[in-house]
Amino acid sequence: MLSEKGARSPPCDRGQAVAIIFFILGVETLLPWNFFITASEYFNGRLNNNNNSSSRNATLMDGSKGYNYDCWMSLLSQLPLLLFTLLNSFIYQWVKEHLRMAFSMVAIFIFFLLTAALVQVDMQPDTFFSITVTTIWFINMFGAVLQSSLFGVVSQFPPRYSTVFMSGQGLAGIFAGIAMLCSIFSTTSAALGYFITPCLATLVSLVCYMMLPRLNDLNKTHNTNQSLTIIRSQNRFRVNPLPFG
Repeated sequence: MLSEKGARSPPCDRGQAVAIIFFILGVETLLPWNFFITASEYFNGRLNNNNNSSSRNATLMDGSKGYNYDCWMSLLSQLPLLLFTLLNSFIYQWVKEHLRMAFSMVAIFIFFLLTAALVQVDMQPDTFFSITVTTIWFINMFGAVLQSSLFGVVSQFPPRYSTVFMSGQGLAGIFAGIAMLCSIFSTTSAALGYFITPCLATLVSLVCYMMLPRLNDLNKTHNTNQSLTIIRSQNRFRVNPLPFG
């Protein structure tokens, strides 16, 4: 609807579809951090050979070597977040937005899939630690590019979408906790089910992002048609002044 000054109101979001997509994308941006920090017990158990699987060759290591997974995970999560958020403020001029975001989500999916596959792979703790910390670095690197790019996208929409987006980020930790609880009570491998969950969530986020431009165009078209209808209705009932003389 038009205001008294003739300004157009924000586009109509039919069914809150755009808001839901931004909420899902907000969850996706913090999945790497939350899923790796929540699974700290799993990683420390494998590194110290304290799990119950007979295929881990627990007798080969005495578990005395300290890998300090939690410290390395925090460092290798926050450092690429800082560096590549800054880098993204420069590369946006040369790399298109949709390429940065789509490629980042595909890369995050691949690294989560690798982490899930390693659950069933028997390897020495040193090798497992090297692969894990490398995965943490790269998955948070792409997460930083995705997050900073999404903030640029959501800033082009009305302010309420920024609130919805950040609400999704707040839910990411709860989502990881729920995934952990569900995997513990499952009949299959708990760690495998746990890391399959962010793979599926990343695929859903990628599909939602691909739908976003089309939904935005549809909402703009709907809003334009609605505004034209209002203007025509106002013109129809406008009273023309009677001529004098």
